Amino acid sequence: MKRQSSTLVSIGLIQSACSADSQTNLKETLAAAKRAAKKGAQIICTQELFRSQYFCQTEDHKNFGLAESIPGPSTRAFQKLAREERVVIIASLFEKRAAGLYHNTAVIIDADGTFLGAYRKMHIPDDPLYFEKFYFTPGDLGFRAWQTRYGKIGVLVCWDQWYPEAARLTAMQGAEILFYPTAIGWHPSEKAEHGQQQHSAWETIQRAHAIANGCYVAVPNRIGREKLAGDGIEFWGQSFVAGTSGEILAKASANKEELLIVQLDLSKVDTTRTHWPFLRDRRIDAYGDLTRRLSD
Repeated sequence: MKRQSSTLVSIGLIQSACSADSQTNLKETLAAAKRAAKKGAQIICTQELFRSQYFCQTEDHKNFGLAESIPGPSTRAFQKLAREERVVIIASLFEKRAAGLYHNTAVIIDADGTFLGAYRKMHIPDDPLYFEKFYFTPGDLGFRAWQTRYGKIGVLVCWDQWYPEAARLTAMQGAEILFYPTAIGWHPSEKAEHGQQQHSAWETIQRAHAIANGCYVAVPNRIGREKLAGDGIEFWGQSFVAGTSGEILAKASANKEELLIVQLDLSKVDTTRTHWPFLRDRRIDAYGDLTRRLSD
């Protein structure tokens, strides 16, 4: 699809709570995406695994029943919406690739409904109440960027956001905006002591990706307390968009469902990278040890 001539683009991040009903979550997310489009959003991104509550709190084989094929019913529903509203959609889904083979996957749909491709989450966590290694095979599609009608975008997912290598390799594909569909929150028992520090680290690392790569970063996160095991997880919301110098352009609340609509000027990517030429000054001849687990 031909890119629009304007360098201005409005993005929309969907921040919501998730119920135990998969169909209701899909219906409400589609409705939220349509509202975002009516408010002027041209590229719309869901939060991570929006079709269900965050089931990775437990290791339970029945949860594999939540997965779907890609393309599949959710992809087709968003393709229809993309065509009708002429918007780009990034939707985070639980992919069943084959029997016993599952991924945490984001689909990318262009503004005419074309399925551009998918990104499979590369970094898979295994922490208390975040037992993702039980469910997800690490991604095998690599780090990519897609030319859409409204700009060239890269997509990474949640735990990927802690890795500068992932952001760098995606930016090197030409991404002007990095999207991170996310499901992250506090363990309620730890919030008083560690909550502020944990949230600050999460926000800071992603703002640093914007600075290091001279691009925009957009992060939709879910809200609400989901108690599927132990004390559950209190998702901290606070979806945000960072500018090309890492500045916060907009941020959602910690506990309300919101549509975060933000206008970006993609020409600032070129301006920032020219004035802060970090990509130019990289010493690629000296980085070979990055492919090692540890340099002794």
